[in-house]
Amino acid sequence: MLTVLKRAILGLFLSLFLSPAFAQSTTTFEEQTVADAYVYLLGRALVDRQEKTDIAEPGVNYNVIKYNPVGAADFVNPNLDVAYLEAWIALDDSTTVVLEIPQIEGRYYTAQFCDEWGNVITNINERSYPQNPHGKYAFVTSDSTAEVPEDAVRIVLPSRKAKMLARVELKGDAPGAVVLQKQFRLSTIGAPIISPATDVPVFDNQGLIGVEIFDHADALLSSALDTIPVAPAMQAKVRAIALLAADPEERAALDETIRKIVIPRFFKFAVTEAGAFQNNWLATLVGGIYGDDYWTRAAANLIGIWANSTDEVIYFIATRDGEGNPLNGEKSYVIEFSKDQLPDEVVDGYWSVILVDLPDYRVVPNSLDRFNFNTYSPLQKGNDGSLTLLISPKPDASIPEGNWLPSPDGKPFSLTFRTYVPKGIVKQGGWFPSPIKILE
Repeated sequence: MLTVLKRAILGLFLSLFLSPAFAQSTTTFEEQTVADAYVYLLGRALVDRQEKTDIAEPGVNYNVIKYNPVGAADFVNPNLDVAYLEAWIALDDSTTVVLEIPQIEGRYYTAQFCDEWGNVITNINERSYPQNPHGKYAFVTSDSTAEVPEDAVRIVLPSRKAKMLARVELKGDAPGAVVLQKQFRLSTIGAPIISPATDVPVFDNQGLIGVEIFDHADALLSSALDTIPVAPAMQAKVRAIALLAADPEERAALDETIRKIVIPRFFKFAVTEAGAFQNNWLATLVGGIYGDDYWTRAAANLIGIWANSTDEVIYFIATRDGEGNPLNGEKSYVIEFSKDQLPDEVVDGYWSVILVDLPDYRVVPNSLDRFNFNTYSPLQKGNDGSLTLLISPKPDASIPEGNWLPSPDGKPFSLTFRTYVPKGIVKQGGWFPSPIKILE
């Protein structure tokens, strides 16, 4: 009787939220609803997982800046072009968290803030805050009764936690960047009551969580406000599927659908469909600010958590060569840029490309300790002004060794090409990195 009732409730929900055309096929419709509900909830679970991972590190706590050592590469999708610092902001209605940013001139910097769903809240820099590019910034809740310093810019957070990721470009002067990095400071006015992360079991990228994610639906949904317009409808879908997941007679079939259909489909979407696709590079032309595109948001949280807005950076991700074959470290590849397609010409900031392994998206140790190239790398161009990058397990005599990025012999890998402060041609989809070709 319970199963019949739950199916009736779900059927009513589906008839209200889906179009008649969709409702004509019950099986297709149910699978699509399960997929949408799962992907929506997974996007939040991935941020929750990252919060647990971050806070578990020795010496890390809420409202405390972690100043990452320059060149540190022991985290997911590291950025080796900047002096990097991060923190989890946590407050309540009676607390203010104050950030101080030093005056920075002549090099790229930003203090990016993301909510607990992976949406970008704001970027503090001279582009977004031209009247206040440095100084004090006071973070409060929407119902705050807390004190705010008179000389601080007031910034209201959508919920009680946010992730800060600040970057100061090295620009060939690492010591200078570190001096500026250490001048970012956080302080707290008051003593916030901080809610812990949820008790969702930690999972890895190889074995994404299955039906059990819906056992934690209420905890995940209630722990953080989602500001995208479709959130109320999607959360109703999640709760409808959670109701089915609680029924032993439905649970096994639901888990099978998730593991055999939904997760493989989501993985495919994440690496080939979550953005514009050209030359087998996936461009995040929607990044950080997603509107209702929660599938792309979840994909970004999986393969490159804390994606920034496209005004700040556009990422190009490749897991396949130009012929569509998976990138494998036993092969030698080249990326060739003609003189009129050089990446230096399409950014107002800088560019970089980094190699990471799969499925963990971490750098691969090599004898050179070389993990990326960027605008300031001593790359050699051809006589015609072109640029060729070599990605292979060993150098090749035909290409300067300084242009060689070592790959993991016999293992799959991914390349991420970052364009900071991209020009219009990049934001409009008119420029992509050249296809990755097997070296002949």
